[in-house]
Amino acid sequence: MAETKKKATAEVKEEAKAEKKPAAKKAPAKKAAAPKKEAAPEAAPKAEEKKPAKKKAEVKAEPVKAKVTEAHAIARDVRVTPRKVRLVMDLVRGKSVNDALELLFHVNKAASDPVAKLIKSAAANATNNFGMAGDKLYVAEIQASDGVRMKRYEPRGKGASSPIIKRTSFMRVTVKER
Repeated sequence: MAETKKKATAEVKEEAKAEKKPAAKKAPAKKAAAPKKEAAPEAAPKAEEKKPAKKKAEVKAEPVKAKVTEAHAIARDVRVTPRKVRLVMDLVRGKSVNDALELLFHVNKAASDPVAKLIKSAAANATNNFGMAGDKLYVAEIQASDGVRMKRYEPRGKGASSPIIKRTSFMRVTVKER
């Protein structure tokens, strides 16, 4: 029994040494490879020649950005009902930005100020963010939809109450170049 235990422990030790040896061989191989690169000055120019080729490939790989042709602006929860806003928006749809702002200045409606502010914002986005010409801009799309509805109650006779719905508008505008 003692002999078999000695043989078994000897086999285990040999397996452990076999596993450790490849790891020990890898470390000197890396050290040996490093001096070869430093010692060979001819290899360095080849590496420099390859680097510009990689840069050219990287430049070609970058996607080309498409030119932006429109700009948007959004106004949320404006305290004018959507029905009143749509009446004003119908007046300026399709007009140039300068004509639309001039028209809105003379319209006596509650929604004219928020709509004018929204169109100015979209025009500013187009000129500042996307580099479009301000003179060539026109109102391509403009729409109003329901925003949040605030529900309030008004007291009535005999202890009753009736609901009041205070409507808001969600407005979007898109301007494009002609």
